Amino acid sequence: MHLRSYWLDTSESFVSHSTELPSGNCDVVVVGGGITGTAAALALSKKGARVVVCEAGTVGQAASGRNGGMCNNGFAQDYASLSQRIGTELANRLYVAFDAGVDTVERLVREESIDCDFARHGKIKLAAKPEHFDKLARSQALLAASVDPDTRIVTKAELRDEIGSDRYHGGLIFEKSAGMHVGRYVRGLANAAQARGAHVLEHTPVLALEKTSDTAYVVRTPRGQIRAQQVLLASGVSQVGPFGWIRRRIVPVGAFIIVTEPLPYDRLARLMPARRMATDTKNFVNFFRVTPDHRLLFGGRARFATSNPTSDEKSGLILRQQMATVFPELARVRIDYCWGGMVDMTANRLPRAGQREGVYYSMGYSGHGTHMATLMGTLMGTLMAEIMEGRADLNPWKDFEWPAIPGHFGKPWFLPFVGAWYRLMDTLR
Repeated sequence: MHLRSYWLDTSESFVSHSTELPSGNCDVVVVGGGITGTAAALALSKKGARVVVCEAGTVGQAASGRNGGMCNNGFAQDYASLSQRIGTELANRLYVAFDAGVDTVERLVREESIDCDFARHGKIKLAAKPEHFDKLARSQALLAASVDPDTRIVTKAELRDEIGSDRYHGGLIFEKSAGMHVGRYVRGLANAAQARGAHVLEHTPVLALEKTSDTAYVVRTPRGQIRAQQVLLASGVSQVGPFGWIRRRIVPVGAFIIVTEPLPYDRLARLMPARRMATDTKNFVNFFRVTPDHRLLFGGRARFATSNPTSDEKSGLILRQQMATVFPELARVRIDYCWGGMVDMTANRLPRAGQREGVYYSMGYSGHGTHMATLMGTLMGTLMAEIMEGRADLNPWKDFEWPAIPGHFGKPWFLPFVGAWYRLMDTLR
C-alpha cells in the first residue's frame, strides 16, 4: 500500500522552465501553485500580465492533488437550512456560483486540451438515516422550485439503480456534478499558464511580504526578491509565510482517502452502476467514486486529525472498515493507495475571497476546492483590474465578513474536541 496520493502518483510531474525569479518587476505574484493559483496565473497570462507563481512545495502537492477529484455542485451543508440562515436570494446566488465553477472546469479542460478524464456523471447525496432522507427531500423541493430543477430524489426502493449497497435510506441527485483526474488537471493548468509566459516556481516559499507604496510590493523568497504591482494569496491552509491573519480564520481539517486495486467491470457495474460521485449526510462524512482506471476511491473524515504518514495509515484502516460496511464484498480487496490531505475549512463552510490591505486572497473552499478554486482563481485573474476599480460585485463572496475563530492561532489544537462533538451528533441525529 502506497502512502501517497493516487492522483499525483499517476500523473506526470510539472516541469518548470524557470529555476530563478525573473529579473525586474512583475505585474502579479501568485502565492500558491494549487488549482486557485494556477487558474489565476493562466487567466492573468491570457490578458498579457507578467505573472510569477511562488509554490512552497510542488505544483498540486497540497489540497489540490489530495482530494477526491470531485466537481460537486450544491452545498456541503443542507440547502434548506442554509437558505433559512442567510436568505434564499443569497443562497441561490452562491449556489449558482458553485454551478459556474463546474462549468469553468469543463471549459478550461476543453480549451487547454487537459487530459484529465473530466466527465459529468452527477452526484448522489446519500441519506445515512431515515430522518436525513426527509431533510434531503425538503431541500430538493426548494432547489427544484427556485434554483436547480435538475435535481431529483431517489427513494430507498429505487436506490439499487444508483448504488449496490443497502446501507442508505435514499438520496438526492445533482445532475450537473462531475469527476476528473485532479492530478492531471492541476498540473495541466500549470503547464497551460507556463506556456503563456507565466513563471511557475516550485520550492519557492514566500518568506516575507512588504508593501513599499500604494501600488507596489516586495515579495521575499529563498531565491531572492521580486517587486510586484499586485499579490494574490492562493495558499489555502499553508503554514509557510507571513500569513497569520489568514491562519486564524481557517481550520485545517484532515480528510483521508484509500483507493483499491483495479476492480472487474462487472463488479463496478453492480456497485456503482451510474458512476456518480457519492457522498453521505454524516458529519463524519464518507465519499466515494470510481477512478478512471476502474478502482474504487473511498474517503472521509475518518478521524479529526492532521495528515502525516502515521495519521494517514491509522485513518486508512478506519476507512477500510467503513468501506466494508457500505460494500461488504470489498472487505478483502487490496488497497493500493492511502493518503491524507488538509481541507481549508471556514467557520460556516463557505469560501472567502477579497482583499486585505491591498493584497487579494481566495481560499477556504471547505471541501469544494476543485471547481470553486478554478472559478475563483479564474475570476481573480481575469477580473482583478475591474475589482480594483470598484467592481466588487463580481465577487460572489463579497458579502461575508471573516472574523477570526476564537482561540485559533493557526494550530488546530481543538480538533479532537470537535471530532468528539461530531461523533456524538452522528449518534444522536
